[in-house]
Amino acid sequence: MKIVLLGASGQLGQEWQVFFNKQASADHLLLPYTSSQLDITNEEELAHELEQQEADVVINCAAYTDVDGAEEHRDTALKVNAEAVASLAEICSDLDCMLIHYSTDYVFPGSLDDRDNLPGGYPEDYPTNAINYYGETKLKGEEGIRSSGCRHLIVRVSWLCGAYGANFVKTMLMLGRERDQLQVVNDQWGSPAFTENVVFNTWQLLEAGQSGTYHITSKGLITWYDFARATFEAASVNVEVQPVSSDQFPTAAKRPHFSKLNTNKVKAVAGTKVIDWKLGLKSMLEELESQAKEG
Repeated sequence: MKIVLLGASGQLGQEWQVFFNKQASADHLLLPYTSSQLDITNEEELAHELEQQEADVVINCAAYTDVDGAEEHRDTALKVNAEAVASLAEICSDLDCMLIHYSTDYVFPGSLDDRDNLPGGYPEDYPTNAINYYGETKLKGEEGIRSSGCRHLIVRVSWLCGAYGANFVKTMLMLGRERDQLQVVNDQWGSPAFTENVVFNTWQLLEAGQSGTYHITSKGLITWYDFARATFEAASVNVEVQPVSSDQFPTAAKRPHFSKLNTNKVKAVAGTKVIDWKLGLKSMLEELESQAKEG
């Protein structure tokens, strides 16, 4: 199987490369492209390269992920997350190759009522209603894929964290080692998706011949405050963490109060493994420690 990876320098893109290095299978060839090497907004260049490579699968990890920045830079966010994705899907349809694309919990409204009514989280077919522009652009990207008719897997993730790239856990560790006290929001609920587990489960879906939309995240329901405290405890970082409301941290983009994704659908596929968030955090911290020793 020949696989083209787009957005190879991001969190998921780097995790995919680590995964394939461990796989070391002669049956599969991964061709990684960073956004500077192959810009998904350049439709002509993208179509030419994918046709030349004769890929069986395209994994798109390229995205505009600055949630607050999307409110101001709307044209860029729309171009990368929606228009380019729709074009990519059309190209994949023309070339008859499978498209794997990552989306977000932010396509849902994230209300406190939903937290009460959906204790297991949002199922894949729940009505979407993004409350910020980033979520709107990601939803439009999903719609562009579905309308293209290409064979596809759309994988929604939430609170993405991993050993590569920037994320909440790594930011907390940096701040916790610099300060004696931190304030962290305690009225937004969800469950982190760890890149190692996301890539593993995406591969299982691909190997099982699945298509359509799937949610991949961890077991459990926590707040960012809970997540920060657990991170410091697991990493033995001594810092006082104070819970605060979202109102005390105003942001350009509105944030959902509830981001839990229901994983019943992916759990029903043989070979997949939905892990507890504490296990995912432990594995991530172990990888970061290993990197620090090697570095």
